Amino acid sequence: MTSQFYVLTRPQKLFTVCAGIFITALVIAEATASKFFVVTDLPFSISIFGNEFSTVVMTAGVIAFPITFIVTDLLNEYYGVKGIRFVTLLGMVMIAFEFVILYVARAVPTAENSPVPDEAFELVFGASGRIIIASLIAYLIGQLADISIFHWLRRRTKGKHLWLRATGSTFGSQFLDTFLVLMIAFGTQLPFADIIAITLFNYGYKFIVAIVITPLIYGAHRLMDAYLGHEQALELIKQAEES
Repeated sequence: MTSQFYVLTRPQKLFTVCAGIFITALVIAEATASKFFVVTDLPFSISIFGNEFSTVVMTAGVIAFPITFIVTDLLNEYYGVKGIRFVTLLGMVMIAFEFVILYVARAVPTAENSPVPDEAFELVFGASGRIIIASLIAYLIGQLADISIFHWLRRRTKGKHLWLRATGSTFGSQFLDTFLVLMIAFGTQLPFADIIAITLFNYGYKFIVAIVITPLIYGAHRLMDAYLGHEQALELIKQAEES
C-alpha cells in the first residue's frame, strides 16, 4: 500500500509563515511590555493634565509591534477578513497560553542555586501577567478595529492605494489598543497623566512607524506575489476583497 502525504500549497505555507511571525512578535511584545525606557529628552517640557514631562517614555513592547503591523496588513490583503480574524483569535489564545505558562513558572519553588532570585523573577513576570490580561482585552478591540478600518478603506478606494489602508487602519486602531493596555495594566500604579503621556508617546511612535514601514509592506507585497505567482496572487487578493 502506497502512503500518500498531504502537501501544503504555497498559499497555505505563506499563511503559516505569516501567522508564525505575527504570533512570535505578539508574544514577545507582551512579555517585554512591563519595561519602560526613555527614548529621548524633549527640547521643551510638555504639560499633560498639569504634569510636566521632559522625556519621551515608552514601553519595550513597542519594539516588536511594528512587525505585527506589517503582517496584519499583508494577511488582510491576501487572506481577507476570515484569514486575519483567525490569526487574531489564535493570537489571543497564545497570549492566554503565555499567561498560564508564566503563572506556573512563578508558582514553582525557586532553587537555592537559581541565578535569578524569586523576587526578581516575580517583579518582572508578575507585571507581565497583569499586562497580558490587559492585552487580551485591548488586543481584541484594537485588532478588530484595524480589520474593519482596513477593509472599509479597501472598499472606499476600490482596492487601490495599499499605503492608505495600511497606515489608516494602524492610525485608527492603535490609540485604542495602547490606551486600554496601559489603563488596565497600570491604572492603579501610575497617575492618569502618566498613562495619557505614555499613550501619546507610544501612539506617536506607532504613527511614525506606520509611515516608515510602508515601503516594507510594498516590498513584502512584491515578494509574496513572486512566491505565489502573479495569477495566484491576484486570485487570493480578489477572494480577500469578496470576503
